[in-house]
Amino acid sequence: MQSNTEKPSVFNLFKSDHRYKYLDAFITLFVVVLVITNVIAPKFFELPFFGHTLQVSVAQLLFPITYVFGDIFTEVYGYSASRRAIWYGFMALTLFALLSYVAVIIPPAPEYKQQAAFYTIFHQVGRIVAGSMIAYWCGEFANSFTLARMKILTSGKHLWTRTVGSTVVGQAVDTCIVIFFIFYDQPLHVIFSLILSGYVFKVIWEVIMTPVTYRIVGFLKRTEGVDYYDYATNFNPFTTKVKEDEILTSR
Repeated sequence: MQSNTEKPSVFNLFKSDHRYKYLDAFITLFVVVLVITNVIAPKFFELPFFGHTLQVSVAQLLFPITYVFGDIFTEVYGYSASRRAIWYGFMALTLFALLSYVAVIIPPAPEYKQQAAFYTIFHQVGRIVAGSMIAYWCGEFANSFTLARMKILTSGKHLWTRTVGSTVVGQAVDTCIVIFFIFYDQPLHVIFSLILSGYVFKVIWEVIMTPVTYRIVGFLKRTEGVDYYDYATNFNPFTTKVKEDEILTSR
C-alpha cells in the first residue's frame, strides 16, 4: 500500500509516470486518434444493416478505438492513468477546435484558391463542438469507471466482460449526448433511430476488437509487470493527484 504525499496541482496532469515504458506512447496514440476522428467526421457513407441502410460517419470506424485505449489504460495501469489520458484528449480537442476556428476566419491571401474547401473541412458549428466534447468527456469517464469497478467484481477474470460491459455503458452515454446535441430539433423517433444505429455499430465494433484488446493488454501486463486494481482509487474526474493509494498486483 502506497500513500500519496504529493501536493495536488493542475500541473501533475502533465507529469510522466516513469514506472512504465509504454504508457506515454499509448496516451500519445490515443490523443492522435481522437483528433483525427474530428477531422474526418464530416464524411458519411452508407452501410447495409439487416435490409436497411445506415448513414455512418467515417469517424465511427475510428472513434470506438479510443474506447479500446480507455480499456487498456484502466485494465493495465488503473483509473488514474485513464483519467490523465482523457484530460489530455480533452485539452487536445479544445486546442483543435480553437485553432480550426481561427484558421477559418483568417482572410486568405488572394493567391489561395482553396478557401471554400478549407472552410468545408474545418468550419465547426459551436453546438456540435460542445456536444462532441461533452459526450467524449462523459462517455470516456463512464467507460473507465465501469471497467475499474467490474475488474474488482470479477476478481480480474473474464476480461471480455469488462471491455464489452464498459463500452455498453460508455457508448450509451456518449451516443445519447452527442446525438441530442446535434439533432435536438429533429422528431424524437429520428433521434432515437440515430442513437440506436450509432450505438449498435460502436458496440459491435468493440466486440470485434476484443481479440486485439486481449493481445495488447497481455503484452503490457507482461512487459510492464503491472496489473492494477482500483480498490482505493479516488474516482473524482477533477482530482489532480497523480499517485493515489493503490493496490497493485504484479505479474
